[in-house]
Amino acid sequence: MSDVSQPIRIVALYNFTPFEDCASLREPLLALCEREGVRGILLLAPEGINGTIAGSDEGMERVLEHIRALPGCGDLDIKESRAPAMPFRRLKVRIKKEIVTMGQPGIDPRKDVGQYIEPAEWNALISDPDTIVIDTRNDYEVAIGTFRGAEDPGTRTFREFPEWFRSRRRELEAQGRMPRIAMFCTGGIRCEKSTSFVKAEGLDEVYHLKGGILKYLETVPEEESLWEGECFVFDQRISVRHGLEIGSYDICHACRRPISEDDKASALYVQGVSCPHCHDERTEQQRHRYAERERQEELALARGMGHLGERQD
Repeated sequence: MSDVSQPIRIVALYNFTPFEDCASLREPLLALCEREGVRGILLLAPEGINGTIAGSDEGMERVLEHIRALPGCGDLDIKESRAPAMPFRRLKVRIKKEIVTMGQPGIDPRKDVGQYIEPAEWNALISDPDTIVIDTRNDYEVAIGTFRGAEDPGTRTFREFPEWFRSRRRELEAQGRMPRIAMFCTGGIRCEKSTSFVKAEGLDEVYHLKGGILKYLETVPEEESLWEGECFVFDQRISVRHGLEIGSYDICHACRRPISEDDKASALYVQGVSCPHCHDERTEQQRHRYAERERQEELALARGMGHLGERQD
């Protein structure tokens, strides 16, 4: 039964499975999502499917039924939450080279990944001093929340992770250490690739949080939690807290980083144009373009329609 106060069902999903012809899968999936009023983003690649979508309970069930009927998707991994309003402005179904881009040829999570650790068992693993805990997300995600004691690779993109890990491994080996590795990410998909990569590098004692941070925040009581801060999500909720309640962050529509109320109080913050994180990274020409984009979106919203160039939040 639908929750009257939170009628929108949000589903994050992924599945590693070989797709021989992504183009033939895209059009029927896109048409169904449009027909059912489902929005969000879905990525199709030769290695599988990944994305986050939202809609009514009925519409989402029809779309999920369709996805589960795709080759190898019968055991589709999903994480669900609810929202009072649609968290996406539009729908995108894209074909990519990878469903999560690491850029390492030959890495195949279907063949070998780390050992899954249930959220209820995660605290014990990461509290062990012999465990190196690694946050595989990007720097702006880590900045607003992570697990106590976790290492932050400081990566801007997932492509940078392999180089960071190889460097960190050399440091550990120089110290005479080869500890167990525990990795985590938002929903679990990055860890499928990161643990597969680490095992391909010759390490055996490799673990990852099953269902990612989202499943941990959903199922582990806050009073028992080792999570600190909020978790960045790729929709208009921006961040979530324990119980997957909507968090306190907004987003800078120029650089896509999460911003706090203190950030918005800065003289460097201009809605849709700049924030303290990106002001010095952009040129005046870029900021002028962002300002015009923001103006066009405000006009489109005032007319009750989406702007054709609107952002995918």
